[in-house]
Amino acid sequence: MKTLLPFYKKPLSPGTGLGIYVGLYLFFLYLPVCLIPLFSFNDSIQAAFPLKGFTLNWYRALLHNDGVRRALLTSLEVGSISAFLATLCGLTLAYARVFMRTRLSVLLSGLCQLPLLIPGVIVGIAMLIVVNIIGVGPSRVALVCGHMLVGLPTAFMILHGRLSGLSRSISEAAEDLGAREWTTFSRIILPLAIPALGSAFMLAFLTSFDEFIIAFFLTGSEPTLPVYIWGQLRFPRSLPLVMALGSLILAVSIVIAAVSELMRRRGKLTERQA
Repeated sequence: MKTLLPFYKKPLSPGTGLGIYVGLYLFFLYLPVCLIPLFSFNDSIQAAFPLKGFTLNWYRALLHNDGVRRALLTSLEVGSISAFLATLCGLTLAYARVFMRTRLSVLLSGLCQLPLLIPGVIVGIAMLIVVNIIGVGPSRVALVCGHMLVGLPTAFMILHGRLSGLSRSISEAAEDLGAREWTTFSRIILPLAIPALGSAFMLAFLTSFDEFIIAFFLTGSEPTLPVYIWGQLRFPRSLPLVMALGSLILAVSIVIAAVSELMRRRGKLTERQA
């Protein structure tokens, strides 16, 4: 018994304590998320244990739901357009910040990251006031502008990180050889930034696709998928369909985020090999 006492008295290393804390944190954070796919296969409208049985009926019902189809098409259209515009603006601001370094570029790049610091409900109310003043009102155009605003910080940070990793000697050497700034950008800088462009577009699209607060204020007669889900929560019988739809959205979000991360790492690997 005495030989076991030193083992029990040995304190945990800082790394072990941190690992236990992180494990408990992740368990508490992701357990509710993991329950959604579990209950989506339950043969009951009640989200409770014990499970009644296994069924795929809720997923089959999604295929014949016109409301889900229309909301999905709206989210895809708005997400694609807003992600493209956010990526384009993010590339412009990142290039100006890295290669021009003017006071205006520093100011604009700082302003584009403000949506990360301002609560979404404040941004949504402000956007609603603006679109009503200019006469657009809640519509797809307003929704695209709102989602471009919230997707821009993500796109900018990814592209700024990629462009800032490029050596300035590349553009200086091109200028010494007689290349103009547009030629240097289109033939040298842009090809090197393509993986980061794809990553920025995917994350901006994912931000738009999952965004609810701003969409709640700016959606017109055609709701996005998150707004449609919010509306269906009022009906208890629609809960299994909502959980099935949420499971699919979760799976697609994980895939898009994983592909975006792979593209970002591929860009870094290409830079090191070059």
